[in-house]
Amino acid sequence: MDWNFQSAEEIAAAMRAGAVTSVELTDAAIARIERDDKAINAICVPDFDNARAAARAADRARARGEDRPLLGIPVTVKESYDIAGLPTTWGMPQHANYVPAEDAVQVSRLKAAGAVILGKTNVPVMLRDIQSFNEIYGTTNNPWDHDRTSGGSSGGSAAALACGFGALSIGSDLAGSLRTPAHFCGIYAHKPTLGLAPTRGMVAPPAPALPVDLDLAVAGPMARTARDLTLLLEVMAGPDPLTHGLAYDVALPPARHDRLAEFRVLVLEEHPLIPTGSAVRAGVNRVAEALVDEGARVERHSPLLPDPAEAATLYMQLMLSNAAAGLPLEVYRELQTRAAALSADDRSLDAARLRGMVLSHRDWVGANNGRELHRHGWRQLFAEFDAVVCPITPTPAYPHNHDGELEDRHVDIDGVEYPYFDQLVWAGVATMPGLPATAIPAGRSPEGLPVGVQLIGPMFEDRTPLRLAELLEEKIGGFQAP
Repeated sequence: MDWNFQSAEEIAAAMRAGAVTSVELTDAAIARIERDDKAINAICVPDFDNARAAARAADRARARGEDRPLLGIPVTVKESYDIAGLPTTWGMPQHANYVPAEDAVQVSRLKAAGAVILGKTNVPVMLRDIQSFNEIYGTTNNPWDHDRTSGGSSGGSAAALACGFGALSIGSDLAGSLRTPAHFCGIYAHKPTLGLAPTRGMVAPPAPALPVDLDLAVAGPMARTARDLTLLLEVMAGPDPLTHGLAYDVALPPARHDRLAEFRVLVLEEHPLIPTGSAVRAGVNRVAEALVDEGARVERHSPLLPDPAEAATLYMQLMLSNAAAGLPLEVYRELQTRAAALSADDRSLDAARLRGMVLSHRDWVGANNGRELHRHGWRQLFAEFDAVVCPITPTPAYPHNHDGELEDRHVDIDGVEYPYFDQLVWAGVATMPGLPATAIPAGRSPEGLPVGVQLIGPMFEDRTPLRLAELLEEKIGGFQAP
């Protein structure tokens, strides 16, 4: 049997039954990486000696009767997470030799759960792209078409899973960085509710690993099955022991329903600020039709939906105000000059991003208040619905495009070009208010590329979209190897 494409749940059961050892699983994963990753370039920092040592330790622990959630399961970790003794660069050449002394809290949790870490996966520079390439480690290719991107910023992790390089991976998401690579590579990912999984130790070098509550950004699981997402989220969730963990524990409510027929779902396929490509539209409708077929209540419109255009503008302002905080003063002042020259009537997303980069604290508070109003709107919507199905990006994976600056690039949607960063509006639907969102495979494009959609759920009710993902996997199918 080729264990490399089995789910974490399946290989854990096989190890419990004595059908395979962690050493055998780890050796098989390493052999596959050494054979296939030259063409993909997903694993940018291999750690095979330590992985084999961890696998031997896992087998000894199991022989003693231990059974932890991830005991002996081979996994990978996004490069942006600190692992003691391995480089953390975020793709920045000036930090190519930066090696942290301590594990990120999520890496510590993986190790405590018994996982075998095969190595780290590739990212874009500063995690700020929808593709994964940098001068240190090169470009990660999409396993379905090597001329196309695997997505970003967790593109290395998504490609690794699609290729059978480990059963699980951990990534992060601020602008779809878990969901977009999952969509492009045909796997599963879950963006947790904001704050559910601590991010200490996922910090750009050489900044210290502090227990900071990040705005918008989350740590989250990636897998080849929906059930594996839940398995890994159980390990990742819970407050940081240095702060909230001193007083609080996590107790996520159960999924609202256990059968597709019981779900009330709002399906969205159109956004007022950017079109949805035909391949992605077909994926959304494939899921909608499956829900209808099973007797779920499916609606296409609701007056309860918070204004998507206003939400996208708030998202761009909040995200870019954070991203620009560390810019050199002379760059910041130039941006202020450019923002001041904008017409008051310019309501484009480009203008929202520019204004966001120089947002005053007064204006940031105003934007944050707007976010809270949207969160209240979502609470009202989720009193009537259990989940929202919508695109992750407007298109499947596109050809590598490394030309020029990010703001100068464009994305082609059915033959028409749009500003590169405008494609983030669908990711922002869940990110801006901090909602959980599960990315699932939803078929293929006419060119044979994977197409995914996201299932957005109520805040801190992560089990609801995750359970919906499991039920849809049974109905429409899930991961397929390239």
